[in-house]
Amino acid sequence: MSQPDLVPISYEQFVADVQAIAAAVQASGWRPDHIVGIGRGGLVPGAYLSHRTGISLLSVDHSSGVPGFSDELLAKIAAQTRGGTRILLIDDINDSGKTIETLRGAILGAGGADRNLRVAVLIDNSRSPAKVEYRARTIDRAIDKSWFVFPWEAMAPRETLIEEAEQVPERLGLA
Repeated sequence: MSQPDLVPISYEQFVADVQAIAAAVQASGWRPDHIVGIGRGGLVPGAYLSHRTGISLLSVDHSSGVPGFSDELLAKIAAQTRGGTRILLIDDINDSGKTIETLRGAILGAGGADRNLRVAVLIDNSRSPAKVEYRARTIDRAIDKSWFVFPWEAMAPRETLIEEAEQVPERLGLA
């Protein structure tokens, strides 16, 4: 099996992507009451977007893999949206769509109000079954097989990045 194509995202590109999301949210006329950074990949973009917009930041750690760890927080988010609070979830990438579908499903399944819930990502895979309302950039995974390395991920050893990329080889054309 060949190695994944690790493509570093520069800090400047990352900042430009956050600016693009902030502009898209502002242009939509919909202003969230809270930004929710999705752990782990959405935490840094969430913090930057919070500072850029002046909107408070909350977080949900979905990536920890600890069973039930985020369930209580997602139920709280559902209750908030039912009560009229607008929530913007943010993650680094909508790739397979699993994270976004899982979180949106958990919130709506707990009685959350879809009209008060939106999702933003830095990079959106046009072929993902999960749909997002805001994105900085769009890719087509049928064409672009890059494994994007965001600035905070660049701290990981190369071997770790390769292991993470290889967890879904068909997404990267490695199968």
